[in-house]
Amino acid sequence: MARGLADIGAEGVLLAGAGRAILLQIADPRVGHGVADHSDFAHRPQDRLRATLTYVYAVVYGTDEQVAAVRRAVNRAHAPVRRTADDASAGYNAFDADSQLWVVATLYDTAMTVYQQVHGPLDDETADLMYRDYARIGTALQLPPEKWPADRAAFATYWDGHLATLRPDDKARKIARDLLYPAAGPAMMRLAMPLARFLTAGLLPEHVREGFGFDWSPHHARRFERTMRMAGRVYPRLPQRLRHWPRDYYLSQLKTGEASHGA
Repeated sequence: MARGLADIGAEGVLLAGAGRAILLQIADPRVGHGVADHSDFAHRPQDRLRATLTYVYAVVYGTDEQVAAVRRAVNRAHAPVRRTADDASAGYNAFDADSQLWVVATLYDTAMTVYQQVHGPLDDETADLMYRDYARIGTALQLPPEKWPADRAAFATYWDGHLATLRPDDKARKIARDLLYPAAGPAMMRLAMPLARFLTAGLLPEHVREGFGFDWSPHHARRFERTMRMAGRVYPRLPQRLRHWPRDYYLSQLKTGEASHGA
């Protein structure tokens, strides 16, 4: 029986890809420059994580009222994120459909990458259903439905083409440094950052990893492969209440009309 986003999206292991998704997003200057000019999320990463997870979990598992609440919060946060092209910038707009498509694409591709690293390949029926379900993450905002590639083959063409254009610039690298080497924040978060940096580097495509300046050697690659194999043996055996705890926690914190989202 095929499983969709409602079945798989609650798995906490997907959070291992959070750094990958963010760095892929900001490697596109339309996203990265907007973040650099209008957001301080690199200095409050737990707020950004909470906001993104609250949005995704609300869209997938929430009520219509909760979805409306997170949509309003995202729109408020994104409204000032715009700049007309000039000599110093190619310009950006948080409501630009192509930028929104790239953000959702990174969430989808990262979730599939992490899930299949841990659980193994999805069957075609489940993979197709997951792909169709992910369109809702974008269309719940303003992404026109026709912008989402028609099927997984069309997405692969789009993904490979756009990925090849990414060249992290100085603004993107500064955001990444601030995010992955936080000077402040909860002690537990700072203690977890070496693992977060390692997983982020290992999950990134090679040329993007190099563009962000990560040190990566064959030794790192072997260690990463061992880590993911261990996760594949241990994680699926954890109790469901533990695996799904992030979903349950963030939904419990969501109050209609009080959602927050960091741009």
